[in-house]
Amino acid sequence: MTLDPALSLRRQCELLAISRSGYYYEPVAESEANLTLMRRLDELHLAHPAYGSRRLTALLRRAGEVVNRKRVTRLLAVMGVEAVYPRRSLSQPGEGHRIYPYLLKDLEISGPDQVWCSDITYVPMAHGFMYLVAVMDWWSRYVLAWELSNSLDSEFCIRAWTTALATGRSPLIANTDQGSQFTSEAYLDAVESAGVDVSMDGRGRWLDNRFIERLWRSVKQEDIYPQDYGDGLTAQRGLARWFGEYNTERPHQALGYATPGEWYHVPESYGARPAAWRWK
Repeated sequence: MTLDPALSLRRQCELLAISRSGYYYEPVAESEANLTLMRRLDELHLAHPAYGSRRLTALLRRAGEVVNRKRVTRLLAVMGVEAVYPRRSLSQPGEGHRIYPYLLKDLEISGPDQVWCSDITYVPMAHGFMYLVAVMDWWSRYVLAWELSNSLDSEFCIRAWTTALATGRSPLIANTDQGSQFTSEAYLDAVESAGVDVSMDGRGRWLDNRFIERLWRSVKQEDIYPQDYGDGLTAQRGLARWFGEYNTERPHQALGYATPGEWYHVPESYGARPAAWRWK
């Protein structure tokens, strides 16, 4: 991107609909061998979300990879990935963190803006990787906002939350995992200052945030893996296209083959969801 000295970098990124993280993206300093292995680990985790480092190491060895568990464990930590069952320790709460109860148990979701959920996933690229966060409405599966970052800090999560609120709507409950990004004081203040109740999953419980995990499966299999983006700008533009189509053109069987955008913006046109949506 050629900079215009008459405009600030922030304004130029806004005009091009890219984040500053995307502009500043540089490949992360991992060897090509490790990046290839991380891409494979991401694919295996997507297919077997309950597998921890032992089983993933075993699968890699069965496929002919010369790898030990220590290396797999380190790379999973860099990726921010953990198995989806309760365990002693991706989601490490921040130091001095506040943990909130899980508010969705036995809660019947009856319309849009009752619950928004947020989550982070690893994004493999041709010569590095980034992280992707999204804010999704549980009722409609509509993606209100998303952001890319080259680091696992709380700033890009706050940007996504602020962008979602900028639509002029807000939820009653915001649900996340217990990751350090979501237990940071800055993120919690951004949520609570909007008058929204905070809900947190049990650690490692994929089922508590399952809709957004399904979103990750779709975006990776349909866009991120096939495109194999080479830089942050290209990824930003490609993902913008994919999320736009997901929200407005992609029919969902669970939504009576309506799109998330139709369920979110005109829910009265589609009646009640099938079979009492009660989350346990």
